[in-house]
Amino acid sequence: MKCPFCGHTEDRVVDSRVGREGEFIRRRRECLKCHRRYTTYEYIEDVLPHVVKKDGRREPFDRQKLRGSILKACEKRSVGVQAVDDLVADMEARLHERAEKEISSVELGEMVMEHLQKLDQVAYVRFASVYRQFKDINQFMDEVKGLLKEDKKPAGNAAKPVRPLAKTK
Repeated sequence: MKCPFCGHTEDRVVDSRVGREGEFIRRRRECLKCHRRYTTYEYIEDVLPHVVKKDGRREPFDRQKLRGSILKACEKRSVGVQAVDDLVADMEARLHERAEKEISSVELGEMVMEHLQKLDQVAYVRFASVYRQFKDINQFMDEVKGLLKEDKKPAGNAAKPVRPLAKTK
């Protein structure tokens, strides 16, 4: 394993632990050159669907790309990294359950927004603004107004329904 600090390729494993439900192995490593420690995760290589982009290109599903875009939307919010990792793990599980070879980027984005709306509404709007490519402030404001209307509805004991987003042109 290449050390992220000095680039040396020799290390020793200090600690290994099985992650939740055996989905991964977390290893603490120490570089034999600079003696700094770092963490690695081992996952079973899954056969996840290819993502069909809006322009027709196909890319393999990239867990880190999805995680990065969600983290960006949650930046400076009270959403912990563990909540983001749980969301990504849930997205992967849903993709496995579907057992399809392809998923459109539109559908994948909608699935993420559904989760983010429940997790953090500001993160949801941030993600939606990039994903939906809002053309002007009016589209952005319409989305925020829709969220505000939902907050004013009496919640009762039922969970808040997920409102479908207006399609952008």
